[in-house]
Amino acid sequence: MQHEYAFEMAASNVRFGAGVTREVGQDLLDLGVRRALVVTDAVVAGLPPMAIVLDALAAAGIDAVVYDRVRVEPTDVSFHDAITFATGRDIDGIVAVGGGSVIDTAKAVNLYTTYPPADFLDYVNAPIGKALPVPGPLKPLIAIPTTAGTGSETTGVSIFDLTGMHAKTGIASRRLKPTLGLLDPDNTRTMPATVAASSGLDILSHAIESFTAVPYTARPRPDRPTVRPAYQGSNPISDVWSLQALRMVARSLVRAVEDPGNDEARAEMILAASYAGVGFGNAGVHLPHGMSYPVSGHVRDYRAPGYAADHAIVPHGMSVILNAPAVFRFTASASPARHLEAAEALGVDIANVREADAGRVLADRITWFMDRLKVPNGLRAVGYSTSDIPALVEGTLPQHRVTKLSPRPAGPDDLARLFEDALVAY
Repeated sequence: MQHEYAFEMAASNVRFGAGVTREVGQDLLDLGVRRALVVTDAVVAGLPPMAIVLDALAAAGIDAVVYDRVRVEPTDVSFHDAITFATGRDIDGIVAVGGGSVIDTAKAVNLYTTYPPADFLDYVNAPIGKALPVPGPLKPLIAIPTTAGTGSETTGVSIFDLTGMHAKTGIASRRLKPTLGLLDPDNTRTMPATVAASSGLDILSHAIESFTAVPYTARPRPDRPTVRPAYQGSNPISDVWSLQALRMVARSLVRAVEDPGNDEARAEMILAASYAGVGFGNAGVHLPHGMSYPVSGHVRDYRAPGYAADHAIVPHGMSVILNAPAVFRFTASASPARHLEAAEALGVDIANVREADAGRVLADRITWFMDRLKVPNGLRAVGYSTSDIPALVEGTLPQHRVTKLSPRPAGPDDLARLFEDALVAY
């Protein structure tokens, strides 16, 4: 195997500032958009950010077609519903107003209405789908996040639950990146505390995973530059964004959750989401995310408080962080210095810590955040037991896009032990 010798940094266009949501109408005009699909969910549809967007579009003379049926933690079924709604409506631009579920749904709508495939799975990541490349440019998409977590406004990834597998998968292409992300701290004022905690811990894991991912130089060299993956492994540019995101999380996550009126903390968290998004959008994530997908997909009865969902749900950020302590105890031996550097960015004094203790120290810092933010204490607290581990392992194994970025390879037996370790977190 010839090893990779280069990495590519895909830029993300964002604009930050309280009140920038009001600029969306002029932005669409400048992009040549005259009829926009506005994608949101049933809750955000009734909140101030949505009203501001619709007023801005009306003031700019842009016709708005509203789709407000996005499912929290979308599925292939909910993607189909949104795509069917948008098909044939003569849309020349899209605005996504909401969290990661909304933005990811908007990305899928953009792709599937612009270049309809022969089969839905054609664009989906291998080995689940064919991972066909996106054929060309997509319509302008402006993403306006109302949560501070996924960083979807900066990434070329769209994630969903494949209902037949009871596990998440996704579509990855730099062409999926939103044209512009409007980071408006005013839009996160209405987040319930549990949503702020779950989405904020997603930032934390994004940043650690991308910083500790296998180095880009360890990956296979592609046959041609255009097939170099979006998730390339840790690299010197992504490292900068990931570490800074961790420092911001250390300063502001607890304050933003416990005091929603703290404008400074909320503003830093919406920025941190995009910082981590730039980091993992170019480096990738690994085992905590790969293991989270079946945790979300196999949930039976658990319903996270603060989420207005009509179905059982382990929110994405929660499903990721529940696995994270076990994973980083496991992966630390492959790159102890990086695990310690991540712990230091999160506020740990590592001056006298041995490299052999790197995994424990980083895991303990993560569980400190989990305990402080009242996250369920491990997978058992959201309804899983040892008997579920074979199904969780089976759902993780196909997630090659992320699991192969782990700095320490994890086979089926390793994954089983990790899920067992994750049943209780602290």
